Amino acid sequence: MGLPVIAGAPSAWVQRWSHLLAPDASVLDLACGSGRHLTWFAERGHTVCGVDIDTASAAANAPLAELIQADIENGPWPLHQREFGAVVVCNYLWRPLFPRLLASLAHGGVLMYETFASGQELLGRPRRPDFLLQPGELLQVCKDLHVVAYECGRVDDPPRSVQRIVAIRTNTRDGVTLALSLK
Repeated sequence: MGLPVIAGAPSAWVQRWSHLLAPDASVLDLACGSGRHLTWFAERGHTVCGVDIDTASAAANAPLAELIQADIENGPWPLHQREFGAVVVCNYLWRPLFPRLLASLAHGGVLMYETFASGQELLGRPRRPDFLLQPGELLQVCKDLHVVAYECGRVDDPPRSVQRIVAIRTNTRDGVTLALSLK
């Protein structure tokens, strides 16, 4: 473990869609890194939980967060049967976790996912296809959720190729979908 890293600003994508969370929603930040999203949501009154292989930086930057140090690629899933009002993943991709992430969403929960996509190999790291989403891949992963927003392509500042999605696990009661407010 190295020195704690100062948390940067939360992703503009996460900030843009944060209003979709219920006021009392608990938030899971997977591969939470420095804790920038933990801090963002905690400052807005949400209970936050971060998982990362190294939680030192997150502990320094998000002292009120529940932190779980775990190797989620090689070890057991540390959040067995827990559900969250939101699951946030930025700049991380481990495809075998997709079913676990979706199962971790409570009814009405919001998935915010943003990471590198095909085309990034021309701009810089990561370059390996294992770490780059293919066109439409997040749409396929979220096919059983209500997709609110989706983008795939090149963005600037810094230049990178990304894919990002916001999707909601809709509540159903007697086969009728409850209304969701996009504000």
